[in-house]
Amino acid sequence: LPCVLTGNPGIVGYYKTFMQALYQTLDQKYPVWAVSHAGHCVPPDCMEMMEDTDLMEIEDVFGLNGQIEHKLAFLRHHVPRHMKLVLIGHSIGCHIILEMMKRDPELQVLKSVLLFPTIERMAQSPQGKLMTPVLCRLRYATYLPVFLLSFLPESIKVSMVRMVLRGLQSLDESTLPASINLFSVDCIANAMYMGSQEMVQVLDRDNSTIKQNLDKLIFYYGANDHWCPVQYYEDIKKDFPEGNIQLCDKGIRHAFVLDAGREVASMIADWIQVDLDDS
Repeated sequence: LPCVLTGNPGIVGYYKTFMQALYQTLDQKYPVWAVSHAGHCVPPDCMEMMEDTDLMEIEDVFGLNGQIEHKLAFLRHHVPRHMKLVLIGHSIGCHIILEMMKRDPELQVLKSVLLFPTIERMAQSPQGKLMTPVLCRLRYATYLPVFLLSFLPESIKVSMVRMVLRGLQSLDESTLPASINLFSVDCIANAMYMGSQEMVQVLDRDNSTIKQNLDKLIFYYGANDHWCPVQYYEDIKKDFPEGNIQLCDKGIRHAFVLDAGREVASMIADWIQVDLDDS
């Protein structure tokens, strides 16, 4: 069972094209699942953000630790323990995967694919230096503007998203509906709160968990990624020379779901096809 763990904001809708392409490339043999981060999506009108009793049992569910426990709870409740898993993480989803493998060693993980992995020194990265003050001290200033924007018609919200992303030559249209979630104060507050914890909690790389699971891990770093710069790739490559640690040579951006979902899905299918067939 391939299962996608998202970046932040953790909205599965951003991964729709990627997941569909992966399902098709794997000859439609394996369902591809994904889990949004708790509180990052607007719930249906008939539900409250915290209506799920499983969520209410998790302390600080919208924080980074709570999100890790949220994913473990999802697997416990919806996936049989004997099911073989291919975990596909993106950005902070990679940190979450390593934590899941550490906290539940009995998970039947065939492979974990870690895409543009923010698994160390987030606040020290170029983007981290820029975003840490925003996420940790200034995030509350964004709530009122977002609240006011939330009253706009959907069509205008979509136009605003298009304007923000106008620099992308091949924007994936399926990401536009997902972006509408970011006009919700609850969703943006939860995403920024989680982000603030990422800056102060994702510090040292978990070499112990990586070493214990190295044969199951595939790392894919970006060549121009301001969240996990090439230096991080070089450091982990030096520490684990026998690991499957790759550096992108295709010019794919950190937020690959915006315009390169199909391309990344094709790569992953090549990496995991044999493991899936042998399982």
